[in-house]
Formats: sequence, C-alpha cells, structure tokens
Amino acid sequence: MQYGFNFQMRIKATIIGLILGGLVLYASSEICSSNNNEIPLSLLEARVEVPEIEERIDCHPDPHVNRERCEGRGCIYEELEEEGAPWCYYPSGSGYRLVGEPVETQDGYLAHLVRVDRDSTVESPDSDSHDEIWVQVFMQNNERLRILFSAAEPDFEVPIVIPSEGRKPANPLYDVAFTSDPSFGIRVYRRDSGELVLDTSLPGFEHGKYYKSLPIRFPEGSNLYGWGENEQYTLAHDMNWHTYGLYGRDQPPDKETNMYGTHPRLTLLDKNGDASGILFLNSAAQELSVTPMPGAIYRTIGGLLDIYIFLGPGPEQVVQQYTKAIGRTPVPPYWALGFHLCRYGYNNISNMQAARNRMVEYGIPQDAQWGDIDIMERQLDFTIDPVNFNGLSSYVDELKEENVRFVTILDPCISIGEPNCTYRPFDLGEQYGVWVHNPDGSPFIGRVWPNDPVYFPDYSNPRTHDWWKVLIREFYDLIKFDGLWIDMNEPANFVAGDLNKGCVDNKLNFPDYTPHIRIDKEENSLSDKTMCPDAVQHKGSHYYLHNMFGWFQSKPTLDAVKEATGKRGLVLSRSTYVGSGNWVAHWLGDNFSNWANLKNSIIGMLQFNQFGIPFVGADICGFIGDTNAELCARWQQLGAFYPFSRNHNALGTIEQDPGVFGEEVARITVEALTIRYALLPYLYTLFYQHYLEGGTVARPVWHEFPRDENTWTIDEQFMWGKALMISPVLEEGAVSRNIYLSPETRWYAVSDLFDIDKIDEEEQLGWIEFPAPSDVIPIHMRGGAAVTVQQPGLTTVESRKGEMGLIFALDENFESAGHLFYDDGEELNSVDEALYLQSEYTFAEYEINYDVLNNGWAPAGDLRITSITVLGLRSQVAAILVNGEEFDHSYQNLEKGNFIIYLLNLPINSSFNIKLGIV
Repeated sequence: MQYGFNFQMRIKATIIGLILGGLVLYASSEICSSNNNEIPLSLLEARVEVPEIEERIDCHPDPHVNRERCEGRGCIYEELEEEGAPWCYYPSGSGYRLVGEPVETQDGYLAHLVRVDRDSTVESPDSDSHDEIWVQVFMQNNERLRILFSAAEPDFEVPIVIPSEGRKPANPLYDVAFTSDPSFGIRVYRRDSGELVLDTSLPGFEHGKYYKSLPIRFPEGSNLYGWGENEQYTLAHDMNWHTYGLYGRDQPPDKETNMYGTHPRLTLLDKNGDASGILFLNSAAQELSVTPMPGAIYRTIGGLLDIYIFLGPGPEQVVQQYTKAIGRTPVPPYWALGFHLCRYGYNNISNMQAARNRMVEYGIPQDAQWGDIDIMERQLDFTIDPVNFNGLSSYVDELKEENVRFVTILDPCISIGEPNCTYRPFDLGEQYGVWVHNPDGSPFIGRVWPNDPVYFPDYSNPRTHDWWKVLIREFYDLIKFDGLWIDMNEPANFVAGDLNKGCVDNKLNFPDYTPHIRIDKEENSLSDKTMCPDAVQHKGSHYYLHNMFGWFQSKPTLDAVKEATGKRGLVLSRSTYVGSGNWVAHWLGDNFSNWANLKNSIIGMLQFNQFGIPFVGADICGFIGDTNAELCARWQQLGAFYPFSRNHNALGTIEQDPGVFGEEVARITVEALTIRYALLPYLYTLFYQHYLEGGTVARPVWHEFPRDENTWTIDEQFMWGKALMISPVLEEGAVSRNIYLSPETRWYAVSDLFDIDKIDEEEQLGWIEFPAPSDVIPIHMRGGAAVTVQQPGLTTVESRKGEMGLIFALDENFESAGHLFYDDGEELNSVDEALYLQSEYTFAEYEINYDVLNNGWAPAGDLRITSITVLGLRSQVAAILVNGEEFDHSYQNLEKGNFIIYLLNLPINSSFNIKLGIV
C-alpha cells in the first residue's frame, strides 16, 4: 500500500495532543558574513561539536564539493589528507527531532518528526525535502523488526509484501529505543546481551521525495557483509570510505561498479559472533557508503525508506529469516545440478556439435548444452537461424537421447523492423498492448541485438505475462528446450534513452542527486545504457521500476517453462532483485578470464546465497578474453563446486570447453566433476533444506563458526552446507595453498573421495599449508557431518541409477548425522504432495541408525546403499550386525582411522540398524 494524505491525517489526529503539549521550539541566530552570507567555519565550530574523522557523515556526496556549496548546506568544510574521508560533513544535531513522545501502537510505535533548524537559506540535495515526517516501528515477529519512514505525500512502495503478525511478539530478540538529543534516532539492541545492533542517532538524516539519507552506526568491532550486485574484492567489507551504488546495468566487473542486480541487503556480525541482517526494501537508484566508525550511510533517490532487521542470532538463522520474508528457491530439477556447456560464438551447429563431441571423447560429464543469441535468426527472439543452425531441433532431440538437456536464451526486447504480419512476437505484442511508453504515449524505442530498433515489453503488466507465456509455449513447439535463459534484462539498451527522442530534462531523468553508479556519459544520466527513468510502465514510472525489470520478467518465464515442458524447468536470469530466487537462478555475468575474477567469483557466489538465490555460479574459465589451460583447469575445479556449474565464453575468444585443451585439462575436469556428481545427492538435499528452512547452500566458513574470529574474513574457502569445506587454488603456478581449519571441530581431508586409504584426519588445526598439485582441489569434511554419495555417471540420469553410500565423519564425541532428500528430480509438485523420500541417519555409540521419515517416492526401492564409510574411528571393529544379523564385508585402516562396510544391499526407502562390536 502507499501511505497517502488520508493516512497522514489519521496520524495527526492520533498525536495532536502530543503536538500541542510537547512541541519543541528551536531558535536560530542569524550570523552575517561578508562573503555571500556564508557561515564562517570558526563560528560553526564554536557552536557545534565537531565529530572525529571516522564519525563524519558526508554532507556533499555529490561531486564538485567546495566550501561555498558545503556551507550553503549548513555543513562544515575541512580539507583532509585521509583518502575517502569527507571534506564536507554534517554538524552534530542536524536532521530531525521528535515531536512529543512516540505513541505505542498495537504492534509497535509511531513517532512524529520535524526537521531541525530548517530555513530557506540552507540548501539540500533534494529540493523536495520534507519538513515533517512520521516513523513507524513494526515489531513483526520475535526475530523481525520493520522501520518505515513516510511523509504526507504518497511515495512509491515496492510491491513485495512482508506480512506482520499484527501484534507485538511475546518474546522479541530485540529492544528498541528512541533518542531525541541532539537529534532523532532509533537504536536496536539485542535483548539477551544488550549488545547494540544499529543506531541511527547520527547527524545527516535527510528525507525528501527524491533524496533520502540515513546514517547508521554499527557495533564496535563488527564486520559487515553483503550489498550487491557489485564486484567486491573481500567478503567482509573494507570499511575505509567505500561507496557502492546499486542500479541495474549491463556492466562487467569493474572495481565497485554497479552491475546487473539490486540487493540492498547487509549482514552484520558483531564482536560476540552474533549476526543480524538488514534489508532496505527500495527499488530506486541507491547506494551505501561504508565508514570506519564503523557505520554506513544509506542513500536512495526515491520511494519509501523501508527497513527490515533480522535478528538471527546465527548467520544461517539470518538467511532463514530473510528468505522466510522474501521467498525461497524451489528445489531445482536434478539435471540442473549437473555440468552445463555453452558459448556465445559457436556460430554454427557444427561447432556446437564439435564441443559436445570432445566432452564425449574425454568422458567429461555433461547434463546440459546451451544456446546463446548466435543460434537465433538475426538475433530475433523465438527464432532459430535456418542456415547456420539448420537442424538444431533435431540435434536437440539427439542430445535428449543421450540424456543431455537443452537450454536457450531469450532477450527481453522485441524487434520492430520485420515486415508487417511476419514476426509474431511483435504482432501479438501490438495486439496485447504490452510495450513500455514514453510520457507522450508513444512506445519507447531502443536498440539492442536485432538489426532493427526494438520495443521494451512492460513485464510489470499482467497482459505482458500472458503474451510472453503464449510465445514461450509456441517456441517449445519449435525446439524442445528444458529451460530458458533471460538475459539483458536490466534492461540493457545500446543507446542512452529513447533511440529517437533521448530523454527530456526533468526531475526523474536528471534528479538533483545521482548515486555513485557507473555512467559513461558526461551528462551523468540514469538512462545511460538503458531506458529513460520517466518511461511509463503499468506499475509506475521506470524511475522506480528499473531495478525490478528482471524481477517482473522472472515469474512469467518460469510459469511458461513449466507449462510448456510439464516439468520444473530452469530459468537463469542476469538481472535480479529482492525475492528473485523464488523463480530464477543467477550467474555472475560477463566476467573476465583472469585469476582475479576466479577468486572474486567465490565472494559473489556467497553473497547471492545470503541474498536468497542459492542456485548461482560464475562463467567457468571466464567470459571476456582468452583463458589458458592452467587457469581453465583451476576454474573447472572451483566451478565443480558452484551450485550452478556452467562453462561459457564470449564471441571472438578462443574455444574453452574443457576438452579443447587436450588430455591434461580434460582429466583434471573429469576428476573434479566426478566428485561433484558423486556428491549430487548431498547437494540436492541442501537445496531441499533451503526450500524447507531457507538457509544457504554454499556458505561462508564463518556461517558455521561465527565465534571463531579467524573465520570472519575468510573468502577463499567456502562450505557446502555444514559438511564440506572447499579450498580451491586461486593463484597462478601454485601447487599448495594456505587453509584454515577451525579448531572447533575435527577435519578430514577428502580430496580423493574414492580411496579410503587416502583420506586423512588433520592433526594440525588452524592455518596449515595444504599440498595442491594441478589435479587436486583441497576438500575437507567436518567432524559431526554425514553425507550421501552415489556412483557417478556421465549424466545425472546415469548417476541416479548408481549404487549409493553413506559417509560419516565423526566429531570429538564420535558422533555424526546427515539427511537425504530424493525424488524423481523433475516432478512439479513432489514436495507439496510428499512424493519424495526423506531419511536421516546417525552414528552414535558405535551404532548406525538409518530412519525413513517419508517414503512417498516408489522408485526409491530400486536404489541401494551398498557401502558405509566411517572416518575418525580408531577402535578395532571385531563384529558387525546389520539388522541383527552378522555381516563380514568390511575393511579398516586403523592408522588413518577409516572404516568401510561394503557389499551391503539396503534399500534407501527402508530403515535399518547397524551395530559395531569394538575391541
């Protein structure tokens, strides 16, 4: 809902008594100056407290600051040598103050605020600033708090509903306090420890229609994570004056530049190891400036200032609470967890077939072949090139016979240059009336890949959903795809604004303040490489909807894929927003073929798991530029542990499918993917657990060890769930790497997952140097965890027929536990209709118990557990009882502490018990 005039009248009626009885009057003295009425710096300093450098809030974040502009805003100007520190900063006490006291409501508090010392001589970054506003605090549930600022006039509200329980929760994890001196602020504390979560009682709070700025203080000694989509070089933010803009853009990684998606989401880890999450639910152009206070200044140029706080306190609990609010990723089709191959630049079907043939030649697992825009006829959506890709439909049928799926690409825009009644996407779009318009009512015209100009469909319009789904279903009749890839949906545009009209000079196209976003044009326009912000869409102006363009396109695309295929399907989207994980996977965009992008891809993968999009990966071996054999081999090793694993590169670069480099790279790739395919039952179970509980699939090490401060800045290692830690080699020429093993648990080196005699328990913990020659990716299993493995094949179809095994890694109490989720891998409603197998298995007191919790998938009876491996068992096993009967097929390596029972024949859909007799 939008809060309009009538709503504010009700607020005023509620607190009128407080206004009359407690209104604070502020006096201001007039200070003269011979220099255009400037306030001398010395006098300002005499009447205000000057904050320390690290606590200064930038009063002039826009460029070209000088003394005159700074002091014209009523702020203090001081040139500094410290890089990044603001030269223009707010004096203490600026911002807003409370009128009376906050009013208690059914589910929180309501407060009325007025601006401090506001007069006509003081400028603002926004000429539409508000002199009075209201703040509402909604105690939505025990773990979630919402803080909403609003003015009398309506403002855009993101169409994502995060419901409240409607009453104050019984046992909230937080307390809320209000401050009024020297300026208004809200402080949130942890109820159990009293530790600060955040504090907004800082100078510099601004609230206008087109500029809002909220400074926030974080607890001393805390670490900050998140905020995307940008390329970030460290997972824990460097707090020394960095600014990250968010505005969807067709932009490869380039320092801290805004890229494809918009996720104004932060995770805070305090010095005690307690985590909290912060979401700024806003879709306009925005930015975050981090400061060494430690703190941050949030700025947006439109829409509601709407903040959600998630109290954890565990890092995984924060993600669970966040995804409960914004939605979770459904269990993906099983085949989508296999290895995918693509490139932009096959150019013809023969080259695509040659790449696939190399995969077969070297025995490299592959589950999906992809098509990029070069398979289209003249880059027209919903077409196949009849010359260069003649016979593609038949080839796709052949791939399916080999159990390899096909995924292809669609761009969001439609060519307008085809002869009348010859191009159905355009003709049907005209009939449905689906286009984005200019304010004068004419369709907005841009240019992207087709030879002719394009119209932009308005995916915020329900009619556009119907049009889009009709075209996708008809496209399936042309080529039997298994998933779709929606690209260029920031939306990208090869010209700035309308092709013929550009963008008119108004407040939306050229706002008073533009966040720190990448702009190639000197005029500093939001329309660079995209549409004009004043373009008209069904849900509002593009100014507010730009960052949600791909979000609006995602659901109808997945719906159409499901309708066309009758299966779950896969949709991969380049541009994403809060909640996109409900429908799509994501890749990290047009990365570069270099070692830096190899390393930084881990950070992006971990961030998107925190953002609620766990099915994520980067283009393996890099997209832009030529890779090389060593880089590609190491990237194939890392990419084998991306949740979404795809090799993809650009037009004009060398071929980089793993078979093209010959025997050595092919062998390394096979070994890495063989481990991935063996672990697919575990990975699949992690996605089920995400859908059920909302946590991450790939996660930072500190998510599992938040009390171990050595883990807080680790971003070159990561976890798969609780059980596995992957530590890829990220440096050219390296044959070993430094790895951190938290002393909070036991660790087992399982890089060679298939040879029990090569699995070792690590005796030294903390930082160790681990050998990693070219064919080794360091993998460790955590004590207390257990995983399901399956004999791998060259496709998931083959793998799903293989023998299964359980691996228990014992903790210091000689215990271990794990889970398994398994179904047919494609059924649309298997979870909702309980058409799946779910089991849990434990090792404790030398006894293994496997318990079936749900037996809803009949074919599970055809699958057998044939081996059970126990790591860390240093007692001699003298006898084995399987369901009460003696069993004698086992092997033990006492020196390494490993034990295996083999030649079992236990259906995975039947509970069983195994007891070990220990000498």
